[in-house]
Amino acid sequence: MLIPSRTKHRKVRKGKIRGVATSGNYIAFGDYALQAQGNERITSRQIEASRQAMTRYIKRGGKIWIRIFPHTPVTRKPLDVKMGSGKGNPEFFVAKVRAGTILFEMQGVTEEIAREAMRLAAHKLPVKTKFLMREES
Repeated sequence: MLIPSRTKHRKVRKGKIRGVATSGNYIAFGDYALQAQGNERITSRQIEASRQAMTRYIKRGGKIWIRIFPHTPVTRKPLDVKMGSGKGNPEFFVAKVRAGTILFEMQGVTEEIAREAMRLAAHKLPVKTKFLMREES
């Protein structure tokens, strides 16, 4: 699972995820990509599940790039704890994803294999996605 090796601040505020992506919104490495169509928080477990689904389907062929990283810690308070008494402890990490962000890229496989692998990966994610191909220029 992806987690930061160290963080500057242990607890971070929620914030809002608004607008469209201005960076990380183009295909940089591979030939095929999976693009987020909405704003959402994607956990490190969901990223790992997607990666495993794609890797299993392409069976050691091709290369996969993960273009998002879960930097943001999410806190939870224990069960049966009264209101107040501060903020909870960090439980897991999320990647804040805006619409238009490229989530995964793939290279070295045929289009139909890439499309099916990305479809399997998309089922593991909480956001609507779109399959993209690099434009030949």
